Amino acid sequence: MGVGRVLNDVKPYLAMVLLQVGFAGMYVVAVASLKGGMSHFVLVVYRNLVATAVMAPFALYFERGQRPPMTIKVFLKIMGLAFLEPVLDQNLYFMGAKLTSASFASALINILPAVTFVLALILRMEKVRLRSLHSQAKIAGTVLTVAGAVLMILYHGPAVQFPWTKGRAGAANHGAGQGQGQGAGWLSGTIMTIAACVAWACFFVLQSSTLQSYPAELSLTVLICAVGSLMSGSVALVAERGNTQAWVIGFDTRLFTAVYAGIVCSGVAYYVQGIVSRQRGPVFVTAFNPLCMIITSVMGSIILKEEITLGSVIGAAIIVAGLYFLIWGKSKDEVSQVPVKGAGELPLTSEISQVSAKGAGEPPLTSVTTDNKGKQEIGNGGHVFDVKKPAAANGLRY
Repeated sequence: MGVGRVLNDVKPYLAMVLLQVGFAGMYVVAVASLKGGMSHFVLVVYRNLVATAVMAPFALYFERGQRPPMTIKVFLKIMGLAFLEPVLDQNLYFMGAKLTSASFASALINILPAVTFVLALILRMEKVRLRSLHSQAKIAGTVLTVAGAVLMILYHGPAVQFPWTKGRAGAANHGAGQGQGQGAGWLSGTIMTIAACVAWACFFVLQSSTLQSYPAELSLTVLICAVGSLMSGSVALVAERGNTQAWVIGFDTRLFTAVYAGIVCSGVAYYVQGIVSRQRGPVFVTAFNPLCMIITSVMGSIILKEEITLGSVIGAAIIVAGLYFLIWGKSKDEVSQVPVKGAGELPLTSEISQVSAKGAGEPPLTSVTTDNKGKQEIGNGGHVFDVKKPAAANGLRY
């Protein structure tokens, strides 16, 4: 019983950590494909088409008969979700990462928990009591997270050498000089990444609100990806008009990027984030985003040969500290449990069990028996009381 409860409590944390590993892999392979000439508009379209095709069978099978009716209000929310994430966030982030680097973009996106926390606070989805220690921890964690990200942007310092980076310091410095020389492109990439972060935070808040009126995570995921495919496809047709070659992909990193991002970072991610967000809130979901930056920095250094500076290491340490503050503050929040009753399940079984099973060996609270004379006996912990059954009145029996 105790082990099962511990595992149930650990599930949201483990799910979020594994998702960050998946996102980090996507960031690295996506930047490699984009710098290899792939259009980010086309990548977004293929990514959402793959997610729709993979997740649709699961939604049709596992949520048959449980899918709530579609209303105009819910459909408008789905349109908003599709516009915020597949269209705005993904395109802006890919453009920003292409103009900067995978590690820099994943570091800058760490303002996501702070933006989500502020939005949830404004919309009264998050409660803060300044005299509460846990609320103070959430505020301190948000401030530390933003401070660490700002430090990574403003301070670079010398490159930190790792066993896998020895012998290529000259190439790294040369690449860094080229990046600093493209000041306008770097600034544009920074602005696009920040805008993507704001759109992503709005998506999380709206997703949490939509699941309250449409509690079907798989179906919602499929609808978001399907509508997002149509919207992003329209944008891509306009942006890549006259360039039909941009839509051609072979059995290479471009195909792998589209399939990997579609399955892991759109299909599975929307579903898992929806479940955790409905239970723990959108701030809890975004609080794990700084882990992605650390994983992406290491993978980018190994695969893309991007350098890791001293400022990045110090900023990452501050961000991790802020992450733990925020998670500790959120751990004391009330968890929203959504009961799911299957066919044939007795609706009061759990309630009776919770009331009657107060301790091992303790007698039940109340038991009622009726003898052959119509007299009822009420027992309570070994004490028995006689209750006279009322006589019939006006020819009616109770």
